[in-house]
Formats: sequence, structure tokens, C-alpha cells
Amino acid sequence: MIEFLQSIRHTGWEVIVAFIAANLIAQGIKILTVGIKKRTFKWTILFATGGMPSSHSSTVVAMATSVGLIDGFNSTTYAIAVCFATVVMFDAAGLRRNASKQAMVLNRMVKEFLSSDSNSKPVKLKEFLGHTPTEVLVGALLGVAISFLLHYGEQIPDLIQSVL
Repeated sequence: MIEFLQSIRHTGWEVIVAFIAANLIAQGIKILTVGIKKRTFKWTILFATGGMPSSHSSTVVAMATSVGLIDGFNSTTYAIAVCFATVVMFDAAGLRRNASKQAMVLNRMVKEFLSSDSNSKPVKLKEFLGHTPTEVLVGALLGVAISFLLHYGEQIPDLIQSVL
């Protein structure tokens, strides 16, 4: 595994590995936190949206950070990656969060409206879509950390030892 990570350093594959790792780690954290809170593990959360931390944010920020580390933080590719990440994070905390709130209201309205009609089985809208600004921020920080760990991972023990 270490040989693979060394072979992809400073290539487009580093960006892809950072992207995938950030997503899986963020979703894994969600599985653990929900498992601890509800005392049950739900593997379906691996493919769910919403929650802490934002996997959307961790994924796109890991991608943008990796691009910056490889191509430079003043490169055109980094600027494009930052624009893309910003749109995704704004969407996660804005549009999708509001869609979640609307789904909650609509589900409540349908339930109250059809409560007298026992023959009707209403379709429940998915309510767990968006993120709070804190979830987005934590996801973004996770993405930065994962990219730096992938990029500088083998140098970290030397850095720690030089500080101590």
C-alpha cells in the first residue's frame, strides 16, 4: 500500500485517491457517529447524504487541495478546482439544506392531511439532504487534512521529530 501511495505522488492519481479517501472517511465517520448515538450500525449511511461531516465538502476540498499541492496554488487548475468546490459546498449548505427543510414541512402536511384517510399510503420525501455550515466546514477541514497527509505522509515523522 505504501509503495502504491509513493508511486502516485505528484500525479493526477493522487488527486483521485484524495477524492475517494476523503469521501469514504467522511462517510465512515457518519457510520460511526450514528452507530454510537443509535447503538446500531447502518451501512446504508455510506451512500447517504447529509450529516456530519459533509462528505461533499471533504471530497471537493480534498480534490482542490491536492491540485494545489501538485500544480501550485497559483495555477489555473487550482483556481478551477476552488470554483468547483465552492459551488458544491454552497449547494450543500444552501439549496440542498433548504430542500431538506421543505421536505420536512411537506411530509408533515401530507401526514396531517391524510391522517383521516386510513386507505392512503403517502410517499415520504427524503429529509436528510443538506448540511449545516458547521458540517460543511468540518468536511472541508477533513478534505484539507487528507490531502496533506497523502501528499506529505512519509515526511510527517521527520517533521514531528525535528519539532521535538
